Amino acid sequence: MTPLLSLEGITVHYGSICALREVSIDVHEGEIVTLIGSNGAGKSTTLRAVSALRKLTSGRISFQGKDLAGKKPHEVLRLGLAQVPEGRGIFPNLTVDENLDLGAFARKDGGEVAKDRARVFELFPRLKERLKQRAGTLSGGEQQMLAIGRSLLARPHLLLLDEPSLGLAPQLVQTIFRIIREINAAGTTIFLVEQNAHMALQVAHRAYVLEVGRVVMQGQAAELAKSDAVRKAYLGIG
Repeated sequence: MTPLLSLEGITVHYGSICALREVSIDVHEGEIVTLIGSNGAGKSTTLRAVSALRKLTSGRISFQGKDLAGKKPHEVLRLGLAQVPEGRGIFPNLTVDENLDLGAFARKDGGEVAKDRARVFELFPRLKERLKQRAGTLSGGEQQMLAIGRSLLARPHLLLLDEPSLGLAPQLVQTIFRIIREINAAGTTIFLVEQNAHMALQVAHRAYVLEVGRVVMQGQAAELAKSDAVRKAYLGIG
């Protein structure tokens, strides 16, 4: 089976610093695949490379079998690949409603957009209650809900999530990961970057471990969660 997303030996530099070195990752239709690792390992750089926000030094990224070389970020979005960035990336001076509208800016199917908005409000009822509120006045958890909801309105085939639990209270972390499962169950493939390895390995089907820009382990998430090396380094066990 051809992967939905394929990273083939990608290397990325920031000036003279090598952030990623020959990283290969596959994400198949219907999966949740997580990339875990410590701060500075290159996790966010990986997602930025997929979204065409960071150029490759070498290697290849393909989506639905098509090479993404030379694509601009908005072109990647139109192909069906949406990212929720680390730090959420909402527009604080716009209302919740206006932020959501921006998620669907490239779509022409108004009736289907309305259905997708209704689905977003099913997932995140608080957003419906705060439609006319400025996004910058929302709590951190509500801003993360808005960022995910906005990306869903692009109706992506693949959703890239960069540290969705960052800075959230434990109860909200549980809520966000439950919703990630629901989004996946409804048919959206997910590539998840997450420092909370415990939660990421619970929700994912497969996982990759990144250390200093290299993939050092990969496999079924449940199996990696049992690995002594992963438990000691990322789960605080052992």
